Amino acid sequence: MISLRPPGIRRVAVLAAHCDDIAIGAGGTLLTLCTGRPELSVHALVLAGGRTAREAEERAALADFCAPARVEVTVLDLPDGRMPAHWSAAKDAIAALRARVDPDLVFAPHRRDHHQDHRLVGEIVPQVFRDHLVLGYEIAKWDGDLTQPSVYQPLTGPVARRKAELLGKHYPSQHGKDWYTEDAFLGLARLRGIQQHAGYAEAFHVEKLALTLEAPATAEPPHPAR
Repeated sequence: MISLRPPGIRRVAVLAAHCDDIAIGAGGTLLTLCTGRPELSVHALVLAGGRTAREAEERAALADFCAPARVEVTVLDLPDGRMPAHWSAAKDAIAALRARVDPDLVFAPHRRDHHQDHRLVGEIVPQVFRDHLVLGYEIAKWDGDLTQPSVYQPLTGPVARRKAELLGKHYPSQHGKDWYTEDAFLGLARLRGIQQHAGYAEAFHVEKLALTLEAPATAEPPHPAR
């Protein structure tokens, strides 16, 4: 499988509709990306859950998932399950993040997610981050909207298990839900790993990716000796 390594990642933006979306969709990738990179800055925007116990869960979780990188977390209080009716406020919030951060990499839901709140974020992000590499993460759910992704980030076994451990540790408000289980998180990661010839992986959707394949400019060759 062909691998491409983006150069010089210094700033990362991560966006979500709800607290725990980022950790579920890209938690293993954040663990992989941030390890050993204290100079990295991660800017997180979550549109719902502000001023509730879920905000505290999210802040503690992202501090762990992104360590030792510097993390800025903003959690707003748009209504869960009603975000399409608050399109203007959602776009203003995402545009405000873009105004203060020019990231090298963006993680967000993808626009074909069947949850209306996720889908709204997935539709707005490419409108605002127009010249950025946007990786659309996936979240397994009752709606059955998992499709074939196009980009994979391999995860080691310890990283995949650490992701599942942190999801259990930091989001006790979700423990009563039948889908919120360690085997569900590891199962999807194992499936994506099989598709990528790795033990585990997270997968993403990319709508646009520009390649630069021309040879790098070089100095003129020296004149042949006479």
